[in-house]
Amino acid sequence: MTRIKLTVDGMAVSDDVEPRTLLVHYLREQLGKTGTVVGCDTSNCGACTVHLDGQSVKSCNVLAVQADGGEITTIEGLADTVPDRADGQLHPVQEAFRECHGLQCGYCTPGMIMASVDLLNRNPHPTEQEIREGLEGNLCRCTGYHNIVRAVQYAAEGEQP
Repeated sequence: MTRIKLTVDGMAVSDDVEPRTLLVHYLREQLGKTGTVVGCDTSNCGACTVHLDGQSVKSCNVLAVQADGGEITTIEGLADTVPDRADGQLHPVQEAFRECHGLQCGYCTPGMIMASVDLLNRNPHPTEQEIREGLEGNLCRCTGYHNIVRAVQYAAEGEQP
């Protein structure tokens, strides 16, 4: 077992983990962060995307021990990253996905939102092509991506955190 210390959604945590434990399994099984979805376990789909030290990573491709000392934001803690947000209020990108119907079954949605936030943090006013390229590591089997792209455009037009 290896001792790790992290900040997850603003809370300091410290746990003993098997060195081979994937970050996605640590978040879900030890911390109860089930919004981080296990999709393919091969880093192909992006459903497990979280932010590690401010950048999106596929948590099925990161060992929990590799995140030691890091700051992780999951979909559950995303709204809390926006200053002056009332409790229960969505992050602007979450709101945009809701408003633009950027989801169907919802399985890919947490990862898509986390990747979209990272994209908008790096490029606050992306073109449609830049959005498509920025999200190409996240797969959706239901929507055809049209409304997801619209949601990112909608979020880019609004207030950014």
